[in-house]
Amino acid sequence: MAVPPADGSTGRTGTVLTKLAVVGDLLMLQLVFLVISLGILTLFPAAFALQRVLPDAISQEKPKLMRRFFREFRWAMKQFWLSGFALYVGGLMLAFGISFWAYAAGPARVFALLVLVPLTGLVLGLYLSGLAVLPAAAADATMKTLFRSANHFLLRKPIPVAGGVVVLLTWFALASQVPTLLVIGSGLVPAVTAYMLSRTRREKTSDDVSI
Repeated sequence: MAVPPADGSTGRTGTVLTKLAVVGDLLMLQLVFLVISLGILTLFPAAFALQRVLPDAISQEKPKLMRRFFREFRWAMKQFWLSGFALYVGGLMLAFGISFWAYAAGPARVFALLVLVPLTGLVLGLYLSGLAVLPAAAADATMKTLFRSANHFLLRKPIPVAGGVVVLLTWFALASQVPTLLVIGSGLVPAVTAYMLSRTRREKTSDDVSI
C-alpha cells in the first residue's frame, strides 16, 4: 500500500488545484458576463447575477455554476432591468460631465468638479455597497430595498467602501490605458472588490482563547 508523502505535498497539490479551479470558474463567469452585458439593458442584471454566484465560485461548494448564473440573471432582469438602465444613463451623464468640465475653463469648472467628483465617489460607493449586500438579498428584493441595505452597509463601513472606490477608480484609469483589462476584469473587478468588502472577521469566542 502506498504511503502518502510525509512532507504534505499531496495537500499542497490539492490546494493548487482548488485555486486553479477557482480561477477557471471566475474567468468563465467573466467571459459569460462580457457576452451578455453587450446589450445595454442586460449590463447591470449580468453584473448582479455575477455577484450572486461569485461566493460559490470562490468557495467551490456548489456545482452547476453556469446554471445558477443564468437563473440569477433571469431573476435580475425581472427585478432590476429598468433600474439598471437608469444606472447606465446616470453613469454616462456623470462621466460626460466630469470629462466636459475637466477641460473647461473659468471658475465654473472648479465648482462643477467639486460637485461632480464627490458625487461620483458616492455613487460608486453605493454601487459597491449594493453589490456587497446583493448575495444575501431576498428573491422578492426591489431596488428600493436594495438601496436601503446598501446605504446601511455604507454607513457601517465608510472607510473600507472608500478604499474600494479608490481601487475601482484606479482600475478604471488603468483600463483606459490598457483596454485589454476591460476584457479580463470588467465584471470581476467590481464583483471581487464588493465581495471583499462584504467579508467580516469572525469574532473571537471563548473556544478560541487558550489558557
